Amino acid sequence: MNSPLVILQISDLHILATAEKTLSDVNTDHTFQQLLKQAYAKHGKVDLTLVTGDLAQDPCQSSYQRIYKALEKYNTRTICLPGNHDDLTLMQQFINGKQTDCSKHIQLKNWQIISLNSKKEGSEGGYLSSNELDYLCETLQSKPDLNTLIAVHHHPISIDSSWMDGMMIENNEDLFEVLKNYPQVKAIVCGHIHQAFNTLKENILVLGVPSTCFQFAPNATQFTLDNKDPGYRILKLYSNGMIESNVYRCSLEQD
Repeated sequence: MNSPLVILQISDLHILATAEKTLSDVNTDHTFQQLLKQAYAKHGKVDLTLVTGDLAQDPCQSSYQRIYKALEKYNTRTICLPGNHDDLTLMQQFINGKQTDCSKHIQLKNWQIISLNSKKEGSEGGYLSSNELDYLCETLQSKPDLNTLIAVHHHPISIDSSWMDGMMIENNEDLFEVLKNYPQVKAIVCGHIHQAFNTLKENILVLGVPSTCFQFAPNATQFTLDNKDPGYRILKLYSNGMIESNVYRCSLEQD
């Protein structure tokens, strides 16, 4: 079997306006940079890094510039997509370089990765606009022979956590109505949930990833933090459409 494509997925950085600020008693700058350092040290150079939303808690020039600088130094093709806390216009302005940007589509070998924007203005929940769904349809129609991975911030199905499920993709049925016509779609990866998640929905793998900072407790009925370490996901995409995937945790010491 040919060597797989290797993708690093990170999510929910929640970077603040200044590097010294903390959120829920966590220095999110520190955890993000230490996680990146450990992930690249463990796995070496990957084919693509996907950052699946909520890059910034404070969406501003300074937060996005620090994120961009941290990602660019690893000289790896990196795609960032917006979460509910993000400002896509600012992201596109300040995360826009040789290797790191906010592209909606990339083809690697016989795989394509499609990024969707699930941000709903004025809401913490997700929604896929008609423009996003049309873009998805058009892209899938134009590349019928490519295995496909979809990246989106909000989770598209229930994770059995009632407070989080109130913030999933509101029109998720519209998404799966589209996808039922395209068997080349092998997986959806998401952020937002601050926890590992792995299930199958209509023959499509649905994967959630831990946050680079603090974690949410699984199966919770209200906001509850978990004591698990920050984490990331490594996906291996094979030319025959098969996917291997594992979540790794980082023990983050203070400098």
